[in-house]
Amino acid sequence: MADGDAQEAKACFREAITLVPDLAEAHANLGLMLDQAGMLEEAESHYLCSIACNSNLGQTHLNLGAMLARQKRFEEADAAYRLALELAPDSPAAWSNLGVLQACRKQEDEAEQSYRKALELDAGYRLAQFNLSYLLLRQGRFEEGWKCLEARNWYAPLEKHLTCPRWRGEPLDGKSLLIGFEAGHGDMIQLCRYSAVLKARGAAKISVICHPGLKTLFATLDGVDSVIAIDEDLPTSDWDYWSPPLSIPLYCQTRLDSIPASLPYLRADKAKAEYWSSVLARDSSPSDLRVGLVWKGNPRFENDADRSLPNLELLASLGSIAGVRFFSMQKGAGEEDAANPPRSLPLVNLGPQIADFADTAAIVANLDLVICVDTAVAHLAGAMGKACWVVLPDYKTDWRWLTVRSDSPWYPGVMRLFRQPSAGDWTTVVNEVRTALQRFVVKP
Repeated sequence: MADGDAQEAKACFREAITLVPDLAEAHANLGLMLDQAGMLEEAESHYLCSIACNSNLGQTHLNLGAMLARQKRFEEADAAYRLALELAPDSPAAWSNLGVLQACRKQEDEAEQSYRKALELDAGYRLAQFNLSYLLLRQGRFEEGWKCLEARNWYAPLEKHLTCPRWRGEPLDGKSLLIGFEAGHGDMIQLCRYSAVLKARGAAKISVICHPGLKTLFATLDGVDSVIAIDEDLPTSDWDYWSPPLSIPLYCQTRLDSIPASLPYLRADKAKAEYWSSVLARDSSPSDLRVGLVWKGNPRFENDADRSLPNLELLASLGSIAGVRFFSMQKGAGEEDAANPPRSLPLVNLGPQIADFADTAAIVANLDLVICVDTAVAHLAGAMGKACWVVLPDYKTDWRWLTVRSDSPWYPGVMRLFRQPSAGDWTTVVNEVRTALQRFVVKP
């Protein structure tokens, strides 16, 4: 198991159980491996066998609780974590896991107490610090939130490659700086705005590393002198400093009332915009309100099952609004739905013609409104200053959308947020969007 040979390890654990059926540790380890393989029913069976054989193994209760929490079996997960804490009250991992569960249940005061208890037990426990950061940032408590977010290590491979020092707020007058690569397309689009901020602080040269699909788009970015795709050769030290993008707000002392939000900071390439203008004109009349739709995000994202719409059928009622022409910008997951939309939702499928985010930006430039789930297109539309309505899940809403509010200080004046009233309730959200769209069509 330690060497990563899952098949051999599982075979050994099964043989151990054959030899000693009540060996709790073998059941627990096999349960963990089955859990990691997605074989949840069998994993749970072995976790419970382990506990029946020896109920004093705290890690087994902890692992069972984590699996139950991922299945949203919250009461059972809470009970498992409490048992783990009875056995090991000084376990930072158990307190941190309990905090995550409490945060998922919107018990935010209790979650914060649990995270802080974990850090009281082990000030260096990075996972609890990271989990606390999401809670604080979601509440708009940026000063401590950015500091806690430094516990992440997503940028470690890039840090090993580069030999120039990491920027930690030093004066930038006449200096060159590389904004590194981390997280998803949306994160990069949201945070690339800091290139202009750093230029204003005196930086002589700003470079950005990004996803290949963002390179052409980022050539339009304010304050950037060069753009490098992550799949290209990267020098080790052509800059005075480098910084992960998610660390820049910390050293720029960004607070809720000082978010750099001068829009637009990204623009469509003029030639591409003209091309897509002709494409959209073929499928709409000059009087139509042009609305772009994106209903699914990247399925590899941990919370995608909650943030993405289960199907395009949920948006079918929008098709009854007169004077609106809908265009699908869906790529990857969901693209096949756009090829066969509901009859009541006439939809022009642009997905197969979109090569990268520069194409998406050119389409956005020719739309009146974008309606989408929490995915990179939301950040793109916001960064371009385009009217954008984002539908958000109730469960594990991303930190950047904060809580309660229907607007975003990251994209002021252009973004409207529609939140689920309860987990999984997309019907209410779509009804609210439909009502708002009817008003949008007839506004003076």
